[in-house]
Amino acid sequence: MKLSKFHRNAPAIVPGFSFAFLNDFIGESSAMPQDKESGAKANQYGLDCGKRIMSAIGASNTKPGSNECSLNGELLSVHCAHKDTDSIGVTYKALEKISAVLGAFEQEDGSYVVWKMPKARYEDLMTATRSLGTARGKVGIVKKSDFERIGTQFAKVSAFE
Repeated sequence: MKLSKFHRNAPAIVPGFSFAFLNDFIGESSAMPQDKESGAKANQYGLDCGKRIMSAIGASNTKPGSNECSLNGELLSVHCAHKDTDSIGVTYKALEKISAVLGAFEQEDGSYVVWKMPKARYEDLMTATRSLGTARGKVGIVKKSDFERIGTQFAKVSAFE
Protein backbone atom coordinates (compact mmCIF):
# COMPACT_ATOMS: atom_id res chain seq x y z
CA MET A 1 0.00 0.00 0.00
CA LYS A 2 1.46 3.37 -1.04
CA LEU A 3 0.72 6.54 0.87
CA SER A 4 0.28 9.90 -0.79
CA LYS A 5 2.82 12.70 -0.28
CA PHE A 6 0.46 14.34 2.21
CA HIS A 7 0.13 11.16 4.26
CA ARG A 8 3.90 10.56 4.31
CA ASN A 9 4.34 14.08 5.66
CA ALA A 10 1.64 13.69 8.31
CA PRO A 11 4.13 12.98 11.11
CA ALA A 12 5.80 16.34 10.41
CA ILE A 13 2.46 18.13 10.27
CA VAL A 14 0.96 16.51 13.38
CA PRO A 15 3.55 16.15 16.18
CA GLY A 16 3.50 12.74 17.82
CA PHE A 17 1.60 11.15 14.92
CA SER A 18 2.79 7.71 13.78
CA PHE A 19 1.74 5.29 11.08
CA ALA A 20 2.97 2.32 13.14
CA PHE A 21 -0.61 1.12 13.66
CA LEU A 22 -1.22 1.22 9.91
CA ASN A 23 2.03 -0.63 9.15
CA ASP A 24 0.97 -3.34 11.62
CA PHE A 25 -2.48 -3.47 10.03
CA ILE A 26 -1.20 -3.87 6.45
CA GLY A 27 1.66 -6.16 7.49
CA GLU A 28 4.59 -3.86 6.75
CA SER A 29 7.47 -3.33 9.12
CA SER A 30 8.19 0.18 10.30
CA ALA A 31 11.85 -0.67 10.95
CA MET A 32 14.29 1.15 8.75
CA PRO A 33 16.44 -0.91 6.38
CA GLN A 34 20.16 -0.98 7.06
CA ASP A 35 22.31 1.93 6.01
CA LYS A 36 25.87 1.58 4.70
CA GLU A 37 27.46 1.64 8.17
CA SER A 38 25.05 -0.78 9.85
CA GLY A 39 25.19 -3.05 6.80
CA ALA A 40 29.01 -3.18 6.93
CA LYS A 41 28.88 -3.93 10.65
CA ALA A 42 26.35 -6.73 10.11
CA ASN A 43 28.45 -8.14 7.28
CA GLN A 44 31.57 -8.29 9.48
CA TYR A 45 29.60 -9.90 12.31
CA GLY A 46 28.27 -12.48 9.85
CA LEU A 47 31.73 -13.35 8.55
CA ASP A 48 33.26 -13.60 12.04
CA CYS A 49 30.36 -15.57 13.49
CA GLY A 50 30.17 -17.78 10.40
CA LYS A 51 33.83 -18.78 10.77
CA ARG A 52 33.24 -19.68 14.42
CA ILE A 53 30.15 -21.73 13.56
CA MET A 54 32.06 -23.53 10.77
CA SER A 55 34.84 -24.40 13.19
CA ALA A 56 32.39 -25.63 15.82
CA ILE A 57 30.59 -27.97 13.39
CA GLY A 58 33.75 -29.19 11.65
CA ALA A 59 33.15 -27.51 8.29
CA SER A 60 35.91 -26.15 6.04
CA ASN A 61 35.68 -22.65 4.58
CA THR A 62 35.85 -22.94 0.79
CA LYS A 63 36.08 -19.28 -0.23
CA PRO A 64 37.93 -16.54 1.67
CA GLY A 65 35.69 -13.59 2.50
CA SER A 66 32.51 -15.64 2.35
CA ASN A 67 30.59 -18.06 4.55
CA GLU A 68 30.54 -20.85 2.00
CA CYS A 69 31.82 -24.08 3.47
CA SER A 70 32.09 -27.78 2.83
CA LEU A 71 30.89 -30.42 5.26
CA ASN A 72 30.80 -34.12 4.40
CA GLY A 73 31.07 -33.27 0.70
CA GLU A 74 28.13 -30.85 0.78
CA LEU A 75 28.51 -27.15 -0.09
CA LEU A 76 26.72 -24.98 2.47
CA SER A 77 26.53 -21.32 3.42
CA VAL A 78 26.45 -20.26 7.09
CA HIS A 79 24.53 -17.12 8.07
CA CYS A 80 24.23 -15.74 11.59
CA ALA A 81 21.71 -13.55 13.37
CA HIS A 82 21.99 -11.74 16.70
CA LYS A 83 19.36 -12.64 19.30
CA ASP A 84 17.15 -9.68 18.39
CA THR A 85 17.35 -10.29 14.63
CA ASP A 86 14.54 -12.39 13.16
CA SER A 87 15.95 -13.18 9.70
CA ILE A 88 19.07 -13.91 7.68
CA GLY A 89 20.05 -13.00 4.15
CA VAL A 90 21.87 -14.96 1.46
CA THR A 91 23.10 -13.53 -1.83
CA TYR A 92 21.48 -14.89 -4.96
CA LYS A 93 24.99 -15.61 -6.25
CA ALA A 94 25.73 -17.90 -3.26
CA LEU A 95 22.39 -19.67 -3.75
CA GLU A 96 23.48 -20.67 -7.27
CA LYS A 97 26.33 -22.77 -5.80
CA ILE A 98 25.20 -24.25 -2.50
CA SER A 99 22.90 -27.13 -1.60
CA ALA A 100 21.64 -25.75 1.73
CA VAL A 101 21.69 -22.73 4.05
CA LEU A 102 22.70 -22.98 7.70
CA GLY A 103 20.95 -20.30 9.74
CA ALA A 104 22.66 -19.74 13.10
CA PHE A 105 20.42 -17.83 15.51
CA GLU A 106 21.85 -16.45 18.74
CA GLN A 107 20.03 -17.35 21.95
CA GLU A 108 19.67 -15.27 25.12
CA ASP A 109 22.69 -17.02 26.71
CA GLY A 110 24.95 -16.26 23.73
CA SER A 111 24.81 -19.78 22.29
CA TYR A 112 23.56 -20.46 18.76
CA VAL A 113 20.95 -22.85 17.42
CA VAL A 114 21.86 -23.79 13.85
CA TRP A 115 19.06 -24.72 11.46
CA LYS A 116 19.57 -26.29 8.03
CA MET A 117 17.29 -25.48 5.12
CA PRO A 118 17.65 -26.92 1.61
CA LYS A 119 18.38 -24.30 -1.03
CA ALA A 120 15.11 -24.94 -2.88
CA ARG A 121 13.03 -24.31 0.25
CA TYR A 122 15.05 -21.19 1.04
CA GLU A 123 14.40 -19.88 -2.46
CA ASP A 124 10.66 -20.64 -2.12
CA LEU A 125 10.43 -18.68 1.13
CA MET A 126 12.79 -15.78 0.53
CA THR A 127 11.76 -12.19 0.08
CA ALA A 128 13.90 -9.43 -1.40
CA THR A 129 16.00 -7.36 0.94
CA ARG A 130 14.70 -3.88 1.73
CA SER A 131 18.22 -2.52 1.42
CA LEU A 132 18.63 0.59 -0.67
CA GLY A 133 22.41 0.10 -0.84
CA THR A 134 24.73 -2.40 -2.48
CA ALA A 135 22.67 -5.43 -1.32
CA ARG A 136 19.60 -4.18 -3.20
CA GLY A 137 18.47 -6.80 -5.70
CA LYS A 138 21.20 -9.22 -4.62
CA VAL A 139 20.01 -10.76 -1.33
CA GLY A 140 17.08 -12.98 -0.38
CA ILE A 141 15.82 -12.87 3.22
CA VAL A 142 14.21 -15.73 5.17
CA LYS A 143 12.73 -15.39 8.66
CA LYS A 144 13.88 -17.31 11.71
CA SER A 145 10.34 -18.63 12.16
CA ASP A 146 10.55 -20.25 8.70
CA PHE A 147 13.80 -21.99 9.66
CA GLU A 148 12.15 -23.25 12.85
CA ARG A 149 9.01 -24.34 11.01
CA ILE A 150 10.54 -25.92 7.90
CA GLY A 151 14.25 -26.39 8.55
CA THR A 152 16.01 -29.14 10.46
CA GLN A 153 17.78 -28.36 13.69
CA PHE A 154 21.38 -29.05 12.74
CA ALA A 155 23.51 -28.12 15.78
CA LYS A 156 23.73 -26.22 19.02
CA VAL A 157 26.90 -24.18 19.45
CA SER A 158 28.07 -22.87 22.83
CA ALA A 159 28.55 -19.18 23.39
CA PHE A 160 31.83 -17.85 21.98
CA GLU A 161 34.49 -16.75 24.43
